[in-house]
This record gives sequence, C-alpha cells and structure tokens, in this order.
Amino acid sequence: MKTISHSIEINAPAAEVWKVLTDLAAYSDWNPFIREASGDVTVGQRLTLRMFPADGKPMTFRPRVLAADPGVELRWIGHFVLPGIFDGEHRFTLTTTATGGTELLQAEKFSGLLVPFTAKTISATRQNFAALNQALKTRAESLSQPNPAPAPTATDQPR
Repeated sequence: MKTISHSIEINAPAAEVWKVLTDLAAYSDWNPFIREASGDVTVGQRLTLRMFPADGKPMTFRPRVLAADPGVELRWIGHFVLPGIFDGEHRFTLTTTATGGTELLQAEKFSGLLVPFTAKTISATRQNFAALNQALKTRAESLSQPNPAPAPTATDQPR
C-alpha cells in the first residue's frame, strides 16, 4: 500500500470550496488534472473522470463515490481492470481554519498487486495533486470574493 497527499490553505469558506469541487461540469474551466468529469456526487454513484497527468497519457476512470459530506469530505474508489490489481481510494478533506478559510487535503491510497511496480507514476501523481489544489484555490477564492462596486462614471459625478 502507498499513500500520497498534498494540502493547501484556501481563503474561502468550505461551502464555497465544496461548490467548486463538486461542480463536475465546470472542471474543464479550471482543473488542469481532471479536465473532464461527470456523474452524480452521491454515495454509491459512479463518476466518469478523464485525467490528464502532466507527464503521461490521458486516462478515464469510473470510480464509485464512497463519501460525499458537503463541506467536509469527498471520497471515491477506482480500480484498474479488476479490484485488487491497482486500486486507488481518493479523498478531498475540507477543514475550516481559524480565519474562516479552508484547509484542503487531497490524498490517495493505492493498493493492489501492481503498486510495487508503479512507484514512479504514483510519485508523479503528487505533482498533479499540487496543480489541481492550486487551481481549486484560485477558482474558489475568485468566486468567494465580493464583487467590488463599479467605478463611478462621468454621469455619476455630482454637478
């Protein structure tokens, strides 16, 4: 078994981070790693995720959702070919920080017969997690910021 993880602090409430994370249809707008995603983020349902690793070929997985606790945790499990060959249990954990932001932890636990032969691929995946986390941070923070008041125009000026 092998586990990798990456965490990041996001200056947005967990509810906002959750909205971005679970809006699968919008992944193509911001997500550099999982560029295509669809499905119902509900326990027991299958998702369709097309991943584009930085140093590899695109891959499509159909993991089953194991946990979907809004603002807290999204977790799924995927299998390569059959369970026990190469399995990945992926999770996003959201924790509210003292400042009202969100600590996002993305992790994956790999298990199965092929794990000892995939160390390089697993190690490279951590870089993809970092890119996804940074893009999620940017997206959530931009959506969570209040819209500034428009600058006054010439017609708004007192005479």
